[in-house]
Amino acid sequence: MRVLIAASEVYPLIKTGGLADVAGALPGALAELGVEARVILPGYPAVKDKIGEWRAVVELGEVLAAHHVRLIEGRMPGTDIAVWLVDCPSLYHREGGPYLNEWGHDHPDNYLRFALLSKVAAQLGTPKSPAGWQADVILCNDWQTGLVPAYMALTDGPGAATVFSIHNIQFQGIFGQDILDQIGLPPHCFDMHGLEFHGHVSTLKAGCYYADRITTVSPTYAEEIKHPDGGRGLDGLLRARAGDLTGILNGVDYAQWDPARDHLLPAGYSVGDLSGKAACKAALQREFGLAERAEAPVFGLVSRFSEQKGIDLVLGAVDHILGRGGQVVLLGSGDAWLESAIYGLGGAHPGNVGTWIGYDEGRAHRVQAGADVFLVPSRFEPCGLTQMYALRYGTLPLVRRTGGLADTVVDVAEHPADGTGFVFDEASTAGLIGAVDRAFDLWGHPAWPEAQRRGMERDFGWRRAAEQYKALFETLRGSG
Repeated sequence: MRVLIAASEVYPLIKTGGLADVAGALPGALAELGVEARVILPGYPAVKDKIGEWRAVVELGEVLAAHHVRLIEGRMPGTDIAVWLVDCPSLYHREGGPYLNEWGHDHPDNYLRFALLSKVAAQLGTPKSPAGWQADVILCNDWQTGLVPAYMALTDGPGAATVFSIHNIQFQGIFGQDILDQIGLPPHCFDMHGLEFHGHVSTLKAGCYYADRITTVSPTYAEEIKHPDGGRGLDGLLRARAGDLTGILNGVDYAQWDPARDHLLPAGYSVGDLSGKAACKAALQREFGLAERAEAPVFGLVSRFSEQKGIDLVLGAVDHILGRGGQVVLLGSGDAWLESAIYGLGGAHPGNVGTWIGYDEGRAHRVQAGADVFLVPSRFEPCGLTQMYALRYGTLPLVRRTGGLADTVVDVAEHPADGTGFVFDEASTAGLIGAVDRAFDLWGHPAWPEAQRRGMERDFGWRRAAEQYKALFETLRGSG
């Protein structure tokens, strides 16, 4: 079976968020199950530099409103997995990032940049594939590749089945109706039974409407987006397609996230020998300027600083944590007002609150290893990975019951024999503080290391997710 994974970012080639982790890890996991998986993404200059020796597969000439397009092929670093780049310097050789320019604004022609990616990906799913390789299934990811199913639906003759994966329904690819001609879609597509969304084009809706199947990144999130408070205006469509919607929990790359072999830590440890975790805690306290107090539970957080992530709830709970004898470590970046408030906490509570504004991979690993409790109080969280990292690192997650957080963390109070962390329901500081108090009540109790070990033994590796994707793909191929 041949599967093409179309994405706007793929780790380790380029990354701005969790989509890149999925698009980077899933191909290898599928390959281990006997699936021939390939990847296609835009030919950003930084990506071309990372795929090693590449070759031009075919000159595509003019595609849509883009000129001088070619398809080039390389390999994912350190693997035999083929990666195709849609090479179009006029669209992809830009200052800034994949979506934003150097001033932090959307590239004004993002609709065309990602329509081109989608159009070429769709061509690879047809008998006339310009690469001489035809996909059986195309897995599309988020709004950037939401047009792939639309292009496939308009293709005459046999073609690849399409699966559209929603990583975050908040980002919907909204553009004006006037782009239709430029992206090569006929006027009849601009309809409520199509890609029209409140008078605009939504490429996310296009994926949801035209794809043969829809997936999202956790079972609970698949339920949440079928309701008005979670569906962002697409809940009606998703309810209508409930039989085609599946939640598949993202996986964790344990080659990168395993305390027994993590070279970014001052000491290694495992479920059979937790002694190194104490050394990691002491080192974290020193690194973040905290008093070295082994008896003080350290509450860690690594996150984008936004209200969606519940960072404002954490701000309201810090004094309570300190008042009960705990310490706090906060790492991340995001909204300016939250960055300022968090930076101020460090100055106001020297020795008890440590902060780092920005992202640093080494520090992120050391927070996971050195903290005792890991905070993920998101208002909504499609999947979340950091709570799964925390489980493997023996750091009890404290999460809100939403999306993938609800699917991965079992509350110790509700299920003493199976619990792996602390879960709260109400998206409020009071709700968070209630869970914090339960953590303090368990701290120092023999049940704490038992919960640690249960969490470390949980397996959220990619093989489990890949098996579910493969089963879905085989169903589609069998019905084609």
